[in-house]
Amino acid sequence: MINRKCIIRLSRYKSALKRLKALGFVKVFSGNLADAAGVTSSQVRKDFSLFGITGNRRGGYNVDELIERIQEILGKNELQKVVLIGAGHIGNALLRYKGFETGGIKIMGAFDIDPEKVRSDGEVPVLPLEEFHEFVHKHSIRVGILAVPDVAAHHVSEIMIGAGITGILNFAPIQLRGAEGVIINNINLEVELENLIYFVNASEKTGKKG
Repeated sequence: MINRKCIIRLSRYKSALKRLKALGFVKVFSGNLADAAGVTSSQVRKDFSLFGITGNRRGGYNVDELIERIQEILGKNELQKVVLIGAGHIGNALLRYKGFETGGIKIMGAFDIDPEKVRSDGEVPVLPLEEFHEFVHKHSIRVGILAVPDVAAHHVSEIMIGAGITGILNFAPIQLRGAEGVIINNINLEVELENLIYFVNASEKTGKKG
């Protein structure tokens, strides 16, 4: 099983490659990617070796070929269909975000228990939660975003798993655990901000002491 941190780095390499391509680069070296992604050259080469990606010591890597290969590894060479449960503040912000489709991800539909939030004629339809199971099967969807209050998160995750969802990105402020064969990534924005604030404050205190 490939280390999750390695996959995160691959995403960074891809973003860096796209920036370098926009600047006119046709070939890049591991050092270019290391600087752009904030890692070492040896780490870049080690990550690439896990997937059989090789470069030329003198010529480096072809940018277009490398982007295509990383896209293939990340499953981004074809449209990735996703569903969302919870059309509240976070859910609506995700629905409005235009960066998903440029990255090969499309939110096919959103679901909510509040009838006032249902709108089947939108760019991304918001449907009653009762239709979730049928929608997932109809569109062969495996990945879902969960953006509901913490009190409902566990129950909703069970609905998602029961419908065949095997990957959940959880924005609810509660730590969820997946069943066997189900991967859950928990994102707690409050905790992330608290951590960031702590390290900013700690850095400032250290600087004042120095």
